[in-house]
Amino acid sequence: MLVEPVIIEGERVRLVPLALNHLDSLAEFALDEDLWRWRPHMVRTRDDLRRNIQSALDLQEAGKELCFVTIERASGQVVGSTRYMSIEREHRRVEIGGTFVAPAWQRTYVNTESKYLMLKHAFEVWKCIRVELKTDSLNERSRRAILRLGAKEEGIFRNHMVMPDGRLRHSVYFSIIDSEWPAVKRDLETKLRAPSQPLSPATKARRAEIS
Repeated sequence: MLVEPVIIEGERVRLVPLALNHLDSLAEFALDEDLWRWRPHMVRTRDDLRRNIQSALDLQEAGKELCFVTIERASGQVVGSTRYMSIEREHRRVEIGGTFVAPAWQRTYVNTESKYLMLKHAFEVWKCIRVELKTDSLNERSRRAILRLGAKEEGIFRNHMVMPDGRLRHSVYFSIIDSEWPAVKRDLETKLRAPSQPLSPATKARRAEIS
């Protein structure tokens, strides 16, 4: 596995290596507290976001993560961020996580295509045998979204993290393995070819605000 910063191109989404100069673009939406509700670290201010980006880059430098911003190609806008985590070269295993999407672009093709691109890179370029995903056990929306990708739920890590409010988070783990990838890939490609769902007026208004 040659893990190094790379641009991953899709039809409507481009994943570009995260850098500190993305701070301004991310700050337009990433200070929304709801994006951090299920995470062990809260980002409330621009300085918090800068530290979050720097921490990600430090982990990347140490070879533990590979971080991206998500760009919607038609507009050129930064609409989210995602990363490979828990990179295990010896065991050809990675985790996809640390994902957030601007509210105006949630429940669109952005997250589905981003995950598709990352899974394809992991299985077809890195030749991974396993890709992991996890979420807070209370985050039903995220759990459903991961299952829709085609991942299998494996179990719950109890008392896995201490949340900012002191709550003990149980984390649900999911995975896709290499033998499952061809079928998962076909299903995701079918989803991505389907007509996009119409946007609600509220979503259209939020999207206009970041245009």
